[in-house]
Amino acid sequence: MSQVELAGRVFALERFPVTDDVNPLQAWDAADEYLLQQVNGDIDGPLVILNDNFGALTCALAEHNPVFASDSLLAQIATERNLQNNGIDGSAITFQGSLTALPEKPALVVIKVPKQLALLAHQLEQIRQVATPQTRIIAAGKTKEIHNSTLALFERILGPTTTSLAWKKARLIHCTFTAPAYQPASQTEQWAVPETGWTIHNHANVFSRSSLDIGARFFMQHLPENLEGSLVDLGCGNGVIGLSLLHKNPQAQVTFIDESSMAVASSRINVQENLPGDMERSVYLVNNSLAGLEANQFDAVLCNPPFHQQNAITDNIAWQMFNDARRCLKYGGELRIVGNRHLDYYVKLKRVFGNCTTLATNKKFVVLRAVKTRKQY
Repeated sequence: MSQVELAGRVFALERFPVTDDVNPLQAWDAADEYLLQQVNGDIDGPLVILNDNFGALTCALAEHNPVFASDSLLAQIATERNLQNNGIDGSAITFQGSLTALPEKPALVVIKVPKQLALLAHQLEQIRQVATPQTRIIAAGKTKEIHNSTLALFERILGPTTTSLAWKKARLIHCTFTAPAYQPASQTEQWAVPETGWTIHNHANVFSRSSLDIGARFFMQHLPENLEGSLVDLGCGNGVIGLSLLHKNPQAQVTFIDESSMAVASSRINVQENLPGDMERSVYLVNNSLAGLEANQFDAVLCNPPFHQQNAITDNIAWQMFNDARRCLKYGGELRIVGNRHLDYYVKLKRVFGNCTTLATNKKFVVLRAVKTRKQY
């Protein structure tokens, strides 16, 4: 946990998940600091905070009872933890997902610019629905992440936009709402999977939004078939793996789990549109991996573990998924994953489960299987 001075106060902030790293990454950046320098005096009306990854903005502005809007459950958990760490009452803060409407007539909207331009467009369209000409709109991000296309998006959806000088490799965006003529984009992007005949719908913040990613395509060729019981598509994204599980395992129930509300919503749409008769065999859950779920209940867990958290490359999420899977699997149940060959998941699974089998490989990916057995002492 590190300390930082934000908005004239010192806060102790940590990232989430908590790690045992020797040099843990800090939970704020220069863009947070730069943005908060612009928020002075009273805020006469609703305050909206978008994409506050670990709660630095929310902690500093908590006294204004903000609406915290994010597509990430992990971001919400991190923010709640950092509020608690700093003795801040979080009960007046409204937490909501990315598909919930923003409050009407906000006085101030502060935005951490997301990596995905599609997510930013979605959020700017949400702001357009509720903003007034008096609404202050301030965004912040790393200089390398704010491009001409970023500014053009603000201009096209909201109105006149300017950018600041760089400070500590961060930059601000100031925008005035004038409601320019604008044709909203579709809520989801759609594309076909020719080998299955499915049409996949992706909300703005879902990985591989415009096509089937090559890892998932390879994994789909090596999924279990004719299992019964309860299966999990963990880190489901658009749910294409869960769709395949429903198709290949007609007697099983499939639970779609992701920390992104847009991912889980996309999965629900894709089952409804492609396998409507299997909706009764499907469960949808926004959750931090398998945290809080009952042990020894699943027959199989399938996942393509992410190896990024925000801008950081990390295996912490994969470790959590592997340990959660072992806890929640029945004895004899299996975890099956796909991953880049260089990530060396074989060693990690052998450590967690005591066993690991390589099912398939190609030049880029490997499919691995580990079975929950009783530990030998």
